[in-house]
Amino acid sequence: MITFLIIAVTAIISILAFYNKELQGRLLFSPIMISEHRQGYRFITHAFVHADWMHLAVNMFVLLSFGSAVEVYYADLFGSKGWYFYILLYFGGILLSSTPSYAKHKSNKFYHAVGASGAVSAVVFASILISPLTGIRFIFIPFDIPAFIFGGLYLIFSAYMAKKGNDNIGHDAHFWGAVFGFVFTLILKPSLGSLFIEQIVAFAGIG
Repeated sequence: MITFLIIAVTAIISILAFYNKELQGRLLFSPIMISEHRQGYRFITHAFVHADWMHLAVNMFVLLSFGSAVEVYYADLFGSKGWYFYILLYFGGILLSSTPSYAKHKSNKFYHAVGASGAVSAVVFASILISPLTGIRFIFIPFDIPAFIFGGLYLIFSAYMAKKGNDNIGHDAHFWGAVFGFVFTLILKPSLGSLFIEQIVAFAGIG
C-alpha cells in the first residue's frame, strides 16, 4: 500500500537526519534558501524529516490511521486511478501547505520547518469529507467525536494558533493542508459535497 511506502521512506530519512544534522539542514524547509538559492526541492523534502522521535511517531501514526482508509476510499471512488489521485493528495498537501509559509517568511533567514503535518492534514480532511460521521477519539477524551466536528474545531484552532504564532509549530501548514485535502477531493468527486451535507443534516436531525 502507498501509505506504508510513504511511512517507510519518511521514517528512514527522518531517522538518518536525526543523526546527521547536515542532511537535515539540506532537506528542511527554508524559504530564504528557496528564494535566494533556488532550492525549490525543499518544498517537498521537508516532509520527510522530523524534529524528533515523537514528532515522527505522531505524524506517522495519524497517517497510518487515516491514510489506509483514504486509499481504500479513493480506490472505490476512482477505480484504477485511485492510487494516482492519492499520491497527488499527499504531495499536493506537502506543496500547498508550505506555500503560505514561503510567502510569509521568504526573507527570514531564521525560519525553518520540518515534518509531514501538512500532507497528513490533507489526508485526514479527505477522510472527513468522505466519511464525516466517523468517530475520532483522543486519549484524554473517553468518547468519539464525529469527524466533521473534529474538523471544524481543528481548523479554528489551527487558524487561531497560526495568527498567534508563538509556539514554533506550523499551524498554518496544518490549516492549509487540511483545506487542500478537503477541496482537492471535492473537486475530484463533486457529488461528495451533497453527501457530506446530507449526512450532517441527518446527524443533526434537521428537516
